[in-house]
Amino acid sequence: MDRRKALSLTATILGGSLVGSQLFLTGCKPIKKEFVAFTAADLAFLNEVADTIIPDTSSSRGAKAANIGDFMKTIVTDCYSEEEGRTFYKGISKIEAASAKAFDKSFMELRSEERFQLLNKFDEEARMDKSDAKFFRMMKELTLWGYFSSEIGTTEALRYNPVPGRYEGCIPYNNEPAWA
Repeated sequence: MDRRKALSLTATILGGSLVGSQLFLTGCKPIKKEFVAFTAADLAFLNEVADTIIPDTSSSRGAKAANIGDFMKTIVTDCYSEEEGRTFYKGISKIEAASAKAFDKSFMELRSEERFQLLNKFDEEARMDKSDAKFFRMMKELTLWGYFSSEIGTTEALRYNPVPGRYEGCIPYNNEPAWA
């Protein structure tokens, strides 16, 4: 085969593959989500819910300090389906409605004991798989995931060792926090 013909065939194959991929990708369109954006008040609300689930302790700061509300917003808007996102977002108004019904106050105005009591009710319903409380299971899972993968959760609530040593399979347990 002569060099001129080889270059011509190579250019044809390369050009065809580039044009073919462009034509193929024109059929791929991103899914447009028509989901309501979270407001600053919603993020503050989610931080308070998360802080009720994981409050400050003597040894570590709580979920509010880790800004879990922003983590929840990111996961819900970027990773959840539109239906799951709507379910999660409607949960905010369900908690507010339950707060107004039980205490005649907004959730943000409740004392920590009242918040705990209210969220505990939703937690019990979620454990019984009631569809009305599905949003709370989402909130709780995102709170735990976000907190224990945040810097505050891994370095303060768990034992953190940036350079782990050798593996010791059998060691006595002294009621210490888990390793990060």
